Amino acid sequence: MEFETLEYEKSHDGKVATIWLNRPESLNAINNVLAREREEALKLADADEEVRAILIRGRGRAFCAGRDLKELSGEALGNQAESWRIVRSSGLLALSNDWHISKPTIAVVHGFAVAGGFEMMMWCDLAIATDDAQIGDYHLNRGLLGGAGPYWAVPRSIGLRKAKELFWTGKLLTGKQAEEWGLVNLSTPADQLEQAIDDFVAPLIDKSPLALEWCKLAVSRGLEADRETIALLEHFMVMSNHQTKDAMEGATAFVQKRKPTWEGR
Repeated sequence: MEFETLEYEKSHDGKVATIWLNRPESLNAINNVLAREREEALKLADADEEVRAILIRGRGRAFCAGRDLKELSGEALGNQAESWRIVRSSGLLALSNDWHISKPTIAVVHGFAVAGGFEMMMWCDLAIATDDAQIGDYHLNRGLLGGAGPYWAVPRSIGLRKAKELFWTGKLLTGKQAEEWGLVNLSTPADQLEQAIDDFVAPLIDKSPLALEWCKLAVSRGLEADRETIALLEHFMVMSNHQTKDAMEGATAFVQKRKPTWEGR
């Protein structure tokens, strides 16, 4: 598949798909095309049985500087109908599709991840950042509001008081601070980023893809349902898991003292 605003590549023997945001001249700001193509690329990686994990990265000096304000001001500001179309296509409802991606998604952040770029980072399952990255919501600094889920995702990650501080001040955190706040999983020196990525994804792509998919489903729903419902979901998932070839392979490999070979079945 050819993309206008993205690059798509695979590595680690095909087990890792990387979606590169590729509008470096605008710090990978999100325009209508990028919003659509990002979703297409995620679905492409999710449908590839070889892929075990999905990275989202930015070309050039930044991960993503948010919505392309030149496009936004020319189309949506002062035009309610056009604003509705844009928000529907690239806001919370569009990014909600990320939760239906069955494989782990990992944001790899350097430079700026602000406003819409911050939202994109938050909708990934996991995040790695360079120590000197600049991360934050930033919408209020431009008299704007976030429409791609920050008010849902951020308080669940760092708590209500810290979320209010981040939103209301418009402050930007370094990668190190973002790790301390719980917004990213790992912060690393910029010159060690590639090795940090390899080390981070290694235990993910080494798992049964089917078991990992079901685990992601359970964890992602865990905050949205009551305890009894989640317990029932877990019981049915475990019972189903016991019937899979991967579960049998994992147990057999342990007994035989060898590394398992996963089929995703």
